[in-house]
Amino acid sequence: MEMEISIPKTSAVMAALLRADFTTLWRNRRAVIMVLIVPMIIVFSWKGLVATAGGAFVLSNSITLGLVAIGLMGYTNSIARDREKGVFQRLRVSPLPLWTIMASRLIVQLTLILLMTIVVFLSGYNFDKIVMPAGSYALTLLAAIVGGAVYLALGQAIVGRIQNPETVNSTSRLIYFAFIMVGMFGELGVLGDKFKKAVDWTPYGTVKDILTASLDPSKWSNHTSMALMLTIGYTIVFATLGIKWFKWSTK
Repeated sequence: MEMEISIPKTSAVMAALLRADFTTLWRNRRAVIMVLIVPMIIVFSWKGLVATAGGAFVLSNSITLGLVAIGLMGYTNSIARDREKGVFQRLRVSPLPLWTIMASRLIVQLTLILLMTIVVFLSGYNFDKIVMPAGSYALTLLAAIVGGAVYLALGQAIVGRIQNPETVNSTSRLIYFAFIMVGMFGELGVLGDKFKKAVDWTPYGTVKDILTASLDPSKWSNHTSMALMLTIGYTIVFATLGIKWFKWSTK
């Protein structure tokens, strides 16, 4: 008599993976707190710019830096660490659809993006007295997901191309620092008008533009639409490279 092998439903598999990934996120809550602190510091330190540059400018830059931290610091390091420990290799030989493994990780990161965005909204309201229409907040949450996808895809490309977890960590930190320095100083015009215009078309600049326009829809223009299309283009390129290069184990 042959034994029948019961294959779990995809919904049950996703529920189990999500439960495990959220549990891991909770256990690493110190790292989550650090990710949330970065944009909050920008909200606090840029309070003087609210009167001149506007609340949308301060909030959009804060959220953008938070998205960079999530994609380049949190996501890449967690993937590299689990791959080094053989977690992906063990999951790969199980009767689970491969797409569910990465989908669960991405859902957790998207949830973290929404949490970070809400924290920035609350920080801006409580400390900088920034108030936006309810519709702008909702639209910005969607824009944050679109913008966050760029940095998650870039993080996937980094962890796909580089196998060593320590190298992944140092590389992601270097790129993160570059985004902060180039993005912040470029947006403030410290490095000159030509450099500022160049920054506008980088992932930092395009994401910041769509976030600013989402917070203040009256500022949506053809430039913003081009920034949105370019943001989607960056995501497709980085994700394609990340999927092509990714290996389930370091061996």
